[in-house]
Amino acid sequence: MKTLLLFWLLLSSLFSAKVVETHWLEGEVFSTYLEDRNISLSLIETIESDDMEFLSEIESGVAFYELFDQDGRLLQSLIPIGEEMQIQVVRDQESGDYAFDIIPIIFSDDEYRVVTPITMNPYSDIKNTTGNRKLASLVNKFFKNSVNCRKLKKDDTIAMIYTQKERLGRPLGSPDLKIAMIETGGKRSFIYADKDGMPYQSTSKTVTYDSRGNPVSTAKIKRLKRNDKFGMPLRHIRISSHFSYKRWHPILRRYRPHLGVDFAARRGTPLLAVAPGRVIFSGWKGGYGKVVKIKHSGGYVSLYAHQKSTRAKRGKKVKKGEIIGYVGNTGRSTGPHLHFGLYKNGRAVNPLKYLKKKSSGGLKSFITKKIEIKGAKQNRVKVLKMLENPPENFRWDDYKINYSLVDEKESVMIGVDQ
Repeated sequence: MKTLLLFWLLLSSLFSAKVVETHWLEGEVFSTYLEDRNISLSLIETIESDDMEFLSEIESGVAFYELFDQDGRLLQSLIPIGEEMQIQVVRDQESGDYAFDIIPIIFSDDEYRVVTPITMNPYSDIKNTTGNRKLASLVNKFFKNSVNCRKLKKDDTIAMIYTQKERLGRPLGSPDLKIAMIETGGKRSFIYADKDGMPYQSTSKTVTYDSRGNPVSTAKIKRLKRNDKFGMPLRHIRISSHFSYKRWHPILRRYRPHLGVDFAARRGTPLLAVAPGRVIFSGWKGGYGKVVKIKHSGGYVSLYAHQKSTRAKRGKKVKKGEIIGYVGNTGRSTGPHLHFGLYKNGRAVNPLKYLKKKSSGGLKSFITKKIEIKGAKQNRVKVLKMLENPPENFRWDDYKINYSLVDEKESVMIGVDQ
């Protein structure tokens, strides 16, 4: 069994190997990726049938890492599919043959504290201080309605606490901002985030409860309104497999992502557009077989896979509930069913959080009450202490990228993370 070795060493000091951060090209397919790196297409024949469909889940523009030796040969590549799993292509050091696998993404999730003076504007100063553009954008968004950033003066102060996933020395995904503060003219303005990442100007928030006593957050209320937009892709619903970034496969006995929801149905059952939109793809798509993809407003794209036959043609505008194809088992499929995927700005999301269920029954009445945001008061105390004794600010660009290597010989294991 191969072991993923993570070496926290400089590249130039060992084997003359180097890591390259690459982005998956628009329209690129796995076979052309292999050909571009002089890897035999026979590798595709070794991929298990259950894994073939994941090749279609590589998102255009996604950043991935490749390790090359001094002769330019690919030693290993790690290509994310979702937030938890990644495709691994690795070269055996002795035989020179390549192997394919899908493995968990190894990452850490740490807390960072920042105190920095204003020299230009909040976005630029946070970006320059931390090297984290997503954090800078998030802080700007949080203070948008509470602080007039145009009136900030030089040497005003910004402080914050956030957590960030990290992979191979680079931030992974979006930061989770816990608290942020801007001090100007002796006045301090705080923003507190709840567990859903929603910003509040107080350590407490108003929570809405439905008539059954279940809390309905602001985010969920927005989602309930948004759900009116999305219907179900089938008239009769029976779910056979749920969405998961990292699901344990009971037969393969390994982790695999499932970036969609499977609906069991008879062959030939009509498939319905979940919302109005324009067909951007209609045809064969690898392990997904016959597929229709529809682009909707708001950055959403829906995917309907394994169809017996497609009815909607590329470029056609469709209405909500319009028949766009029929249930089948084309591609890598063990039986007739619909694999339904939903994407927001190119990222797979759980469709069941967006599709309107007939059984929801509606919410007849609501009550509201104030509750404390978990950890808000404690984080406020931390920030005040940070102002008295500012921490050393961590900058992502200064964090040296490591490199990864696969080997089966335990004698060369250094800094192993299995």
